[in-house]
Amino acid sequence: MFNRILIANRGEIAVRVMRACREMGIESVAVYSDADRMSLHTTLADRAVRIGPAAPGESYLSIDAIVDAARASGAQAVHPGYGFLSENQDLASACTAAGLTFIGPPADVIAGMGSKIVARRLAKDAGVPVVPGETPTDQSDASIAAAATGVGLPVLIKPSEGGGGIGMKEVRDVAQLAGAIAQARREATAAFGDGTLYVERLIEAPRHVEFQVLADHHGHVVHLFERECSIQRRHQKVIEETPSIALTPSLRERMGGAAVAVAHATGYRNAGTIEFLLEGTGDAARFYFLEMNTRLQVEHPVTEQVVGVDLVRAQIRVAAGEPLAWAQRDLHQRGHAIEARVYAEDPITRLPQAGRLLLYREPSMPGVRIDSGVIEGSEVGVHYDPLLAKLIAWGETRDAARRRALEALRHFPILGIRTNIALLVELLEHPRFIAGSIDTRFLDSEAATLSARLSTEPPADVLAIAAAARSSGTVTTTQGHGAVRSDSDPWTSLRGARV
Repeated sequence: MFNRILIANRGEIAVRVMRACREMGIESVAVYSDADRMSLHTTLADRAVRIGPAAPGESYLSIDAIVDAARASGAQAVHPGYGFLSENQDLASACTAAGLTFIGPPADVIAGMGSKIVARRLAKDAGVPVVPGETPTDQSDASIAAAATGVGLPVLIKPSEGGGGIGMKEVRDVAQLAGAIAQARREATAAFGDGTLYVERLIEAPRHVEFQVLADHHGHVVHLFERECSIQRRHQKVIEETPSIALTPSLRERMGGAAVAVAHATGYRNAGTIEFLLEGTGDAARFYFLEMNTRLQVEHPVTEQVVGVDLVRAQIRVAAGEPLAWAQRDLHQRGHAIEARVYAEDPITRLPQAGRLLLYREPSMPGVRIDSGVIEGSEVGVHYDPLLAKLIAWGETRDAARRRALEALRHFPILGIRTNIALLVELLEHPRFIAGSIDTRFLDSEAATLSARLSTEPPADVLAIAAAARSSGTVTTTQGHGAVRSDSDPWTSLRGARV
């Protein structure tokens, strides 16, 4: 087992990995940019190493800086978290070359599954259905257009590399083809350095259901069941849950088997996610392989709450060469979990927000878990993802988990910047969500209704909490670069320091 691990990330995922390390008796090393000198992940780590200026390209996306920091700190392994370099085969290769263990799959697997064209081929070879489509050998615009008409409109024009919906274009009319192909290629080349495109049939209003897999170095692969991730905007998930009410036991078994088959076919190691599109519900539903994420997912906590497996600990143990602790028959789902992502963004315009968290009080109640990377007084900047925290609620039933999430969100006061909490509440109270009648177009189709019900003004109870905090002298103020509470509570003012 490792003695020291460097976490090549920031924010809530860096904090999450550090806490797992501490539970396992492993020292953690943080890396930070100039913008994160006083961030929570920096102060919680056993050691912290500066890796550059605020710009991600000069810090968190610098492979040389990450590897140099690992060497300088005496770390034996690197955990990439999610985002940034987590699915970068060059980082995995650089770690191996430097004698470091990369806590993730091998570099060649990352490279293979990073290409959606290669991933589709591997899935088909493993007997897993894929969305009907075509990848022309001739990558000219005319050939892509011919492939689109051959597949049959409507279609999606998609880049081979990358993710997050970047460069993906929906085409419903032949007149749109030329412009969509040109724009998709430009965006893909700018974002991923590769303008290779392929064509898929557009599946109207599917569900997005993914399966968590774990694989060790001894040939064992298991799945830890599904996550329903259909509530998303611009291909970014907002609310996730497990189990999915669209799956019957038979469908769940078939999809889980397909996920394991893909992992076996790729020679996968560590934690990963197989994403599917699902048409229909019940045993008659059809599912199609979409892609594989070769890393830990943002939404991994809902799986942990329902299956009872700590995925970060499992990642570390697998990377250290240990076999999986469970066979498939040992894994079961218990209850229901819902995760809501709390963002620093305007709930109506959806634009990111920046500023200082003048008031930030996480709810504390049974069945609720908060994974966060900030505290009261933290500065939310413009350089990075605006995710503040993830609120995960567990219940014996889906409705119990939903009601518990609502109660917790209503007792999560944040002042100083706008957040999407009001939107999350409206989503969880929406009749279609309550009924489970959701798909990937849910937020688009309900946008007008939701926006009409939203307000950017803080609720009265949040303002009351702020007033009470100020009158009692516990509001966070600033001195220099850090946050200090006026009540001089050493447990707060010391932040991550150990006694």
